[in-house]
Amino acid sequence: MSGRFRQLPPLDTLIAFESVARLGSFTRAADELCVTQSAVSKQVRTLEQALGVALFIRGARGVELSTAGGLYHQDVVPALQRIQVSGQRISSTHNPNTVSVLATHAVSQFWLFPRLLSFNALHPEITIHIHASNEIMPFMVPDHDLAILYGAGDWPSLEATALIPEVIYPVACAGVLGSEVQTLEELAGLPLIQLASSWDCIEWRDWFAHFDIAYQSPKSDPTFNQLTLTYAAIQEGRGVGLAWAFMAQEAISKGELVRVTDFCVETGLAEFVVHDRARPMSVATTLFRDWLIEGAATRVGPPPHSQV
Repeated sequence: MSGRFRQLPPLDTLIAFESVARLGSFTRAADELCVTQSAVSKQVRTLEQALGVALFIRGARGVELSTAGGLYHQDVVPALQRIQVSGQRISSTHNPNTVSVLATHAVSQFWLFPRLLSFNALHPEITIHIHASNEIMPFMVPDHDLAILYGAGDWPSLEATALIPEVIYPVACAGVLGSEVQTLEELAGLPLIQLASSWDCIEWRDWFAHFDIAYQSPKSDPTFNQLTLTYAAIQEGRGVGLAWAFMAQEAISKGELVRVTDFCVETGLAEFVVHDRARPMSVATTLFRDWLIEGAATRVGPPPHSQV
């Protein structure tokens, strides 16, 4: 192979690397990429051999990025995102029935994807491209037709409509707790699944602070760096964790998860569907945006013991 990019590793090795790094597991990455675990392991080994460094520290409980892997991750993920966004922009420009949407992993998985199935049934002629990322900033929105952005809705260059109010409460897998928990003090004394996120996301300390309770997480509690991972740990019965209502409502209605106490926090913030004011929306984009707004769950009053 000749050319200035001949030393670049194969794209599938970079995709496998990103997935393992984000999910902290070869098995979860294989499930996400719809390949075998051995295929993901082979792709990562190929990348490590090409670079001459170990990108992951492999342990009995999973994998984590090595120092070199962390540095590589910081550069590779934005590059992959730019490649994806560029392709989506070109596709959208040349195909008026294509709509690109930027959203976080949690919103994409638990709120947006289930609705896409219904939308596709109604409008099979329209293709929706979802770009999932937790590194969303307002300046990234013009690269997409729409985005679902967390905040107060006060972005001067963006047209914003609230979709999902932020409501957060403790949940556990059905049958995990031996007895009913009724007070916040009892809750604070339980082993709680911790979220140590690098982005702006409420953790247990913040949640308890809404009720004027000082809380410090024990080092022995299981800790994850992604909201989707903490939710997976809840589903696997690892303990009590915080859940955002848009993630947990369906599982609670099915009896798979249960609320732990009636306390919840409503922050006053929300997930907003937004678009760049300076970029005209296509007919397909307008149709999809209006459909999301119309179908957003109707807010019913705060549950008992809520704190705003």
